[in-house]
Order: sequence, then C-alpha cells, then structure tokens
Amino acid sequence: MDLQLKGRRALVTGSSSGLGEAIARLLAAEGADVVVHGRNAARAEAVAETIRADGGAATTVVGDLGTDEGADDVARFAGPVDILVNNAGVYDHQGWGDLTSGDWADIYNVNVIASARMISRLVPAMRARGWGRVIQIGGGLASQPMADAPHYNATLAARHNLATSLARALKGTGVTSNVVSPGAILVGHVRDLVTEIAPARGWTGEWADLERAASEEWVPNDTDRFGRPHEVAGAVAYLCGDQAGYVSGATLRVDGGTVRSAF
Repeated sequence: MDLQLKGRRALVTGSSSGLGEAIARLLAAEGADVVVHGRNAARAEAVAETIRADGGAATTVVGDLGTDEGADDVARFAGPVDILVNNAGVYDHQGWGDLTSGDWADIYNVNVIASARMISRLVPAMRARGWGRVIQIGGGLASQPMADAPHYNATLAARHNLATSLARALKGTGVTSNVVSPGAILVGHVRDLVTEIAPARGWTGEWADLERAASEEWVPNDTDRFGRPHEVAGAVAYLCGDQAGYVSGATLRVDGGTVRSAF
C-alpha cells in the first residue's frame, strides 16, 4: 500500500533506538523525510545512516525535550514538519513506597510536558498549511494500570487524554491527532526487565521460555508473545497516511489483546 508520504517531513522524538527507531525507519521507507531525534548524537546519526543506506532521507537533531530551550532547538532544526510522533519518554519500575514528589514531577515533565512542548511549537504551522498528523505513543497501562510504576501509568493516561483534547481543538483544520497504544513490546529495556524479574517469579529456561511465561502471567494477551517494534511502527505509519484522514481522536491498540474491551 502506498501511504503517500513522499514529500512529507516527519519528526520522531526519541528515535535513536528501540521503538522510535523502528518508526523512523518505516516512515522513511514509505517516502517521508525523517528527522531522527535523540540525546546522543552518535546513536541518532547511526540510525540516520542506516536509513540513508536503505535509500531513505534522514537528518538528525539532538536535544533535551525536558526543557523549553531544548524543545526550541529541536523545533528550530526540524523546521516545518507535517508529521510529529511524540515517542520520547522514560520508564522506571519504582513502586508507591519508593517514589518521591520529585520523581512524579520529573517523569511527568519528560513523558507529558515534553510532548506538549513539541505540539505547541510545531502544530500551529500544520494548521496553517491545512494538513498534519500528530501521534502520541501511549500504552495499555493508561487504562489498565498495574500496581507498580504508578507515576509512569499516570503519564500514559495523560498522553491519551491530551491527544483526544488536541483532536477536538484541531476540528476542521486537516490536522489529526491520535494515539498508538502498544502493549509489551520487545525492546531492550523490556527484555532486561523480564530477565531481571524472572528468578523471583520462577521463570526459567532460554529467552523464548521467559517470553512465553511473561506473556502468560505478567502481560497476558491473545497472541502468547510480546509485540515487535515493527508492528507498532506499522500502526503509526497507517495513521500518518492519507488513508487515515478520517481517523482522529482515536486510540489504535497494538497489544495482542492485552487490553480487553468489547468496544
């Protein structure tokens, strides 16, 4: 399917590794001119080089979206973009008894306010041009939070909420706002976490055994496995294309059925 992204410019935040890298690479393969963002110049450039080696167009920008100054720099370099994918974020596994008010403020700043910073800097130009796509990377923990990492769960809920609010604000402008909500996706930190908690949960064997056990007991879903980054990237790419012009204020779950709802 031709998603008609040729000539579109896309900024994918946090795309120097993991899920963001997969999104950036697929958007570039579909013809978009991609801006790879990260906080490490060498890692961002390595992703961009891979994209260019595959025939795509990519540049890099480095900046801390947790500050107004960093967001200004990233927006200035990225220039007028047609597609903004707010993927950058942080996660830690602290529980209620470990968290301080500073921990709550810090993760909210990076996972939520940073997205709002980029929206405020880049979406007005989309409105003026009459076309744009804004996508938040959310998660199933927004609606079905776990006991651990309550501060992280809450930031996902905020991302979902702000995406819907933005969709209402963009009514009739040609700019859409949506959420892609992954389940457990097999990126580096997820594999590390499963390996770390496996002994306490009695999970043994090779990685395939640990993944199967975790997908049954920790994040039960209908596929009996974790998702892969390219599967989330495919959902993002669809929402970026002209075929998704009638989709706004929606949440597209890519979670193997972890979140269970009749509607």
